[in-house]
Amino acid sequence: MKKNIFYLLALIPSFTFAQIGIKAGLNFANISKSGDIKNSSKSGFNVGVFLAPASKKVLSSHTELSYSRQGYNYKSASNTGNVNLDYLQFAQFASINISKYFSLLFGAQSAYLLNASVDSTSNGATGSENAMMAFYNKIDYGYAIGAEVHPVLGLIIGARYNVSLAKIYKDVQSGQAPSFTSADAKNNVVQLYVGWRFGKNEKKSSNSNN
Repeated sequence: MKKNIFYLLALIPSFTFAQIGIKAGLNFANISKSGDIKNSSKSGFNVGVFLAPASKKVLSSHTELSYSRQGYNYKSASNTGNVNLDYLQFAQFASINISKYFSLLFGAQSAYLLNASVDSTSNGATGSENAMMAFYNKIDYGYAIGAEVHPVLGLIIGARYNVSLAKIYKDVQSGQAPSFTSADAKNNVVQLYVGWRFGKNEKKSSNSNN
């Protein structure tokens, strides 16, 4: 978390020259390396702000801070339910601008776990006890690839695939792990979103001078 705050402070001088935007969309989250757990995709949402310095070049940068609700559905020998994971994500991307209407994104991201809860459907129990947080690693990190379409004005329509390299769960002693955990489980999330970019449209400005 402290590292994320440091990164944001380091970016403040570039705000004056940047185009700031907002975004929101859907998550289709799951886990990899689930072991014996019969996992399936869980829907969630994402909402955030981004910073994209204005550039007419093929390669530019894209910085993003967002809230992401993800997790997975599970079915084990003794239980069924879903795991809910809420993250604060910080991402830094390189953007390849194919044209003014289309760009590709790739880069790295880190995340801080804000909340974790498990809803069980086998016995009707639900809850988000603080004790549950003891099973999870607070820090997540990985990479993402995606694409964005800029059809008109500041409108953005995008899709992204986030792949985590860190394990969701801490190492726990044999016999203490809940039935919904997998020692090597890692997040993976497909995100669909729409957004709006604020700031000066450089192309319009240049045309107005002609």
